[in-house]
Amino acid sequence: MSPAFDDSRLEQQTLPPAAEQTLRRLASTGARIRTDTGDLEAWCAEAAARLERPRGVLVVGPEARLIRSVLEPQCPVPMVAWPLDRVPAWVGPLDLVVALDSRAQTAEEPHSCLDAVAEARRRGAAVLLASETASPAWAAAGGRSSVRLPMTTGDPMAAAVAVLAVLGRIGIGPTVIPEQVARAADMVAEAASPHRDLALNPAKDMACALADADPLLWGGSVLAARASRRFAESLRQASGRSALSADAEALMPVITATEPRDPFADPEIDGAADRPVLVVMDDGAPDPLGSRDRLEAACRSRDVAVRTIGLPMGTGEEGPVGTYVTLMLQGRFAAAYLGLGLGRLDRSEERGPGEY
Repeated sequence: MSPAFDDSRLEQQTLPPAAEQTLRRLASTGARIRTDTGDLEAWCAEAAARLERPRGVLVVGPEARLIRSVLEPQCPVPMVAWPLDRVPAWVGPLDLVVALDSRAQTAEEPHSCLDAVAEARRRGAAVLLASETASPAWAAAGGRSSVRLPMTTGDPMAAAVAVLAVLGRIGIGPTVIPEQVARAADMVAEAASPHRDLALNPAKDMACALADADPLLWGGSVLAARASRRFAESLRQASGRSALSADAEALMPVITATEPRDPFADPEIDGAADRPVLVVMDDGAPDPLGSRDRLEAACRSRDVAVRTIGLPMGTGEEGPVGTYVTLMLQGRFAAAYLGLGLGRLDRSEERGPGEY
């Protein structure tokens, strides 16, 4: 049986060590982005000098799919996010392999990119690598046609921002300004601070809304959908319960199969029934198919609650990466508070850089 959610845990003056560690790491996302992009100008100059316009781009490592999602609308050459250890057979001297080698491997990208980097170099491909200087991938990427970006925080998100900023400066993607992304992360951290009480804290409020719910998460754009998947991952880790992130067609049967709420039900007698809650990740992108309207109409007909994670006042000018970080980080704060309210962060635990 799942532990009971107690919202008084969210208002503790002294947090359990594991909760403090988790929230502190989330709050320092902006600082890690600034740390890992401190030498951006030098990196861009080196990339412009060494990297010619490639025939194709292959992205490997943690957050490879995020980089693909950002680059695809503007990338002037074909590109692929590759989840396997070995690079595909078509990669050769005319191509660019973008690799992110981080201490934190995700469920989507569980392996180091060492093999991919080494194989790319053997085939003569150019390499753009974001990695710690002591990593095996760093040594494998050496060469005149390689550009290596030294990372120090081990955060895949910070490494992705650094790589996207360099690619944007050499004309392979949109312009990404790390300081703007970091500022967006700081604004979310301020709004979700544990020192802000429940009435003024959107992350705590979202945690309460999902305390006894089966979350259904939806994002209309590619990046909003990706943020919803990251939110679902964090919710599952924080609560030990199911959380589904999917497109409208996959969510609709779950919503329409929900029985309308019985107004005469007594939770003390009948027990509290978990009901779905639809969480919309709203980045302000157009919805030409009307998927959101259809989902919300179905929720109204089945008495399913709808919550929204959007762009707070003062954000929205940071570009696609800043928008993604804003949505993703709000979800991760909410998941952390859900874990705290469920008592799953009452003891110190060893967690990696991608926690919650």
